[in-house]
Amino acid sequence: MGPRCAEWKLYRVLVFDRRLLPAVAAALLLLSVACTPASRDDPETTEPAVGGLAAAVDAAYGPLLDEYDVPGLAVAVSVDGQSHLFEYGVASTDTGEAVTADTVFEIGSVSKTFTTLLAALAQERGQLSLDDHPGRYVPELGGHPIDAATLLNLATYTAGGLPLQFPDTVTDEAEMISYFQQWRPTAPPGQLREYSNPSIGLLGHATAAALDEDFTALIEGQLFPALGLRHSYIDVPESEIGHYAWGYNSDGEPVRVNPGVFDAQAYGVKTTAADLIEFVEANMDPTGLDPELRRAVEATHDGHFELGAMTQGLGWEQYRYPVSLDDLLAGNSTTVSLEAQPVNPAPEGQSSTATLFNKTGSTDGFGAYVVFVPEQRIGIAMLANKNFPNSARITAAHAVLDHLSG
Repeated sequence: MGPRCAEWKLYRVLVFDRRLLPAVAAALLLLSVACTPASRDDPETTEPAVGGLAAAVDAAYGPLLDEYDVPGLAVAVSVDGQSHLFEYGVASTDTGEAVTADTVFEIGSVSKTFTTLLAALAQERGQLSLDDHPGRYVPELGGHPIDAATLLNLATYTAGGLPLQFPDTVTDEAEMISYFQQWRPTAPPGQLREYSNPSIGLLGHATAAALDEDFTALIEGQLFPALGLRHSYIDVPESEIGHYAWGYNSDGEPVRVNPGVFDAQAYGVKTTAADLIEFVEANMDPTGLDPELRRAVEATHDGHFELGAMTQGLGWEQYRYPVSLDDLLAGNSTTVSLEAQPVNPAPEGQSSTATLFNKTGSTDGFGAYVVFVPEQRIGIAMLANKNFPNSARITAAHAVLDHLSG
């Protein structure tokens, strides 16, 4: 890979950073003409394709910084097994430090795809079954209504009405156990999908109990290394704090995620665009992984419950591809995210059509979106240090996917 062009890099930061003078940005634009976009490919062999991709990414994502007051963005795109990284804006408005390939972002609920993968891997190794009930691994829950659900129900938000968040009174493990003991379902397991952090959190908690190890240690010490992710964390180490972006809330104040019960399992991963696109590529083509991990990745792609055009898998939400922007927006709408929805069991067996997989994620100060189509060998990972609307993230990604598949 050739060196990145400094002028091009400055162009990307300046043109889309409204804090800088337009005249300076225009001058750097002239300097950027001969530069090669920041990409992990060899620019000598991919320049025409990369140039077209860079223009598509710029057109889709560049305007979002101004429209939603986003300080910084990183976009990673995978095409035919090669990844391309594009960075915009700043990781901190106080220091003005630019977003780079090393910038660490919070990915919010995209973290759930790692929790479900850990559970699928444990099942592949015979250490649990997704048909088990949580009381098998958390004995305090045995005999309570929550134990009518299976781990699969927890993984797909179909336990019967678990809420989006715990009540504010749940602040430690003892209160978490008490909450689940007192919880009462609004429907039998498998009938309603209600997106829920406690649901996926209990899945991760039960998985860690089955493996007799701390959940964070399992993710950071085993799963991330097995996937080849070298800059992904639940607890960002002191040595990497300098790369950890600041997020910005709706008032423009710098924030980072607060600790909470099941935060690690539901929304606790922090990573770089380079690592996240590596995870996307492992999902699109897991053949290079350890055989057990490969089969676990494939298991997370199985669809279990249908809701409109969307099918709920393990962590990933999926659609037949090509999918209209309207269907993709509907499946990621606040109605689907915040309200209980009736579901039907998905047909067994593999579909003969291409499949799009996606997942959104947010914390108070960050927003993320991941989407990929294995059959087309195209995928996108977007990370931002502002929680802006999912509809804008999805619309931008859909435009780039159209460019890549057109």
